[in-house]
Amino acid sequence: MKSPDRPAGHGGPVRRLAGMLHRRPYLRLSLLLSAPLLWLVVAYLGALAALFVAAFWSTNVFTGDVVKEFTWQNFQDLVTLDVYRTVMLRSVLVAVLVTVIDGLIAFPMAFYMAKMASPRTRRWLVIAILTPLWASYLVKAYAWRVMLANDGLIDWALGPFGAHGPGYGLPATVMTLSYLWLPYMILPIYAGLERLPDNLMDAAGDLGARTFRTFRTVVWPVAFPAVVAGSIFTFSLSLGDYIAVKIVGGKSQMIGNVVYDNIGVANNLPFAAAVATLPVAVMVVYLVAVRRTGALENL
Repeated sequence: MKSPDRPAGHGGPVRRLAGMLHRRPYLRLSLLLSAPLLWLVVAYLGALAALFVAAFWSTNVFTGDVVKEFTWQNFQDLVTLDVYRTVMLRSVLVAVLVTVIDGLIAFPMAFYMAKMASPRTRRWLVIAILTPLWASYLVKAYAWRVMLANDGLIDWALGPFGAHGPGYGLPATVMTLSYLWLPYMILPIYAGLERLPDNLMDAAGDLGARTFRTFRTVVWPVAFPAVVAGSIFTFSLSLGDYIAVKIVGGKSQMIGNVVYDNIGVANNLPFAAAVATLPVAVMVVYLVAVRRTGALENL
């Protein structure tokens, strides 16, 4: 007896490919991620590799041309010259200070939003925190330049108390960066505290734990990974920033300014690449140090 006609495409290559993908989920996932992974490898990791390779080149002092021969001279200059060691130390200290300030400000705000505010108030507070992120970086930085200027808003506010603002310099840089990156600290902490069950704090109170002990034994263990996750943003963004330093930092210099000056004015691309590897190396060390805290899962 003659078998009925099969539907068009039955057993064809498309059908066989679909069946193979259905039987092999890992292959389906690999095809789905192939394009973004290729872009990551080429655009991001490729750029880092080119940066790292260029750091071992040099520049001809007479012609300004890049000499593509292996040398340690750029890194020797970074280690031996006092000016670059000072810039590196200053950059790390500014990034640490900005992170600490943002953490001290962000934690009570995030705790109030997550555990004390009503749902309506919480929504408005989230909007208020996100709104500055929608504004231009330059607009916010120049707004701080205006406020920190002589006879600016800060001088006007402190005038009745016989004080004045810090003017331009490292304190102004710390203040500006702390403002710029504060939302990146608040949001991870808020997300972490939101996962803390309210009944745990109630149980601690019922068992006689005072406020500090409840914070130390119940709240802090849950919030700590989120705090570290926020610090990754604030620390890395502050470490590599150079625009805010240019706008409000006065004569101060950080790593980003050294990189910019060697790319532009000095036209020394290999040395700029060597300097640019320093914040990358610092962040790699920092990420390795905090990976066991669970912070990377909170990003």
